[in-house]
Amino acid sequence: MLKVERLNAWYGQAQALFDVSLSVGEGELVVIQGLNGAGKSTLLQSLIGIGPRAQGQILWQGEPLHTWPAHRRAQAGLGFVAEDRRLFTALSVQENLWIAASGAARRGQATPAQRFDQVMALFPQLQTMLNRPASQMSGGEQQMLALARTLMTGPRLLLLDEPCEGIAPLLVAAMRDALLQLAREGVAMLVAEQNNILSRHAQRVLVLTSGRLESTA
Repeated sequence: MLKVERLNAWYGQAQALFDVSLSVGEGELVVIQGLNGAGKSTLLQSLIGIGPRAQGQILWQGEPLHTWPAHRRAQAGLGFVAEDRRLFTALSVQENLWIAASGAARRGQATPAQRFDQVMALFPQLQTMLNRPASQMSGGEQQMLALARTLMTGPRLLLLDEPCEGIAPLLVAAMRDALLQLAREGVAMLVAEQNNILSRHAQRVLVLTSGRLESTA
């Protein structure tokens, strides 16, 4: 599904990733562990096309995508949830969801209305907040909305940057359960985390240290 070969990345003259190679198969949950500054966010951003200068091979369904802009990668089925959420905070929950759905339909996929129903079933907590501005949500609620918004695009592979970090324990459990439900439904995931919430459920755990992939568990 996704294959990365010898990916390097730089911020100016400073190299952040060194010959990183990995793969994510259909329906796989793969976790990348590492301390802050290890390069986890840089890796995910490079895969979706919004990161620093990068060099290497990124194959999606066997097709090279490293020259594609970020919006084309999203249209092809990659969904990215950043650690900083990147919501439209002045807009309501419902507006954030429908903006994400616009122009995202692909042949053979669920309609935006069907995806909205699926998202509400996955995150019933959002149902009572549809008219609330995103700026008036807690950090955990915003994280739910960020994931829900990405799901409105109908992704086949989710790239998740610390999805359960820094939110209340009750919402951590809700996020974990929602992600595991998506995994059971066949959505592939590449997750960066350092709190071991999802790693115990992963098919593979990769360890990133100072921009280098050190080991596979």
